[in-house]
Amino acid sequence: MRFLADVGVSPLTVQALRQAGYDAIHLVEQRLERLPDSAILEKARLEDRIVLTFDLDFGDLLASGANPLPSVIIFRVKRTVPSFVTSRLFAVIEECAETLQDGALLTVEDGRYRLRRLPIQIPDKGTPD
Repeated sequence: MRFLADVGVSPLTVQALRQAGYDAIHLVEQRLERLPDSAILEKARLEDRIVLTFDLDFGDLLASGANPLPSVIIFRVKRTVPSFVTSRLFAVIEECAETLQDGALLTVEDGRYRLRRLPIQIPDKGTPD
């Protein structure tokens, strides 16, 4: 798996991914910290990377698009210290690897996670009578 870390994600988390054998880059390393969210998604799609972020706007962008990739992992944790975020990340990677490869929005919380396959399907509200 290949990862692209948004600016809110600690470089220590990227370093831990690399040490575990993953291909991981951080936007700051590439001097792209001001890249708009839509461009981050496009970069991840083109490079076959999973976006790591704390930014909830990525969920809205995925919901408004019809693309099956890239996968995005959004952290909604109370403890944002890199060691905790990294441990939660490794736990969900292990459990959700196949789905992340196929396209998913994964919201990681302190003690659980929520997984939605991409593209996100908006429920049909039906037709008026």
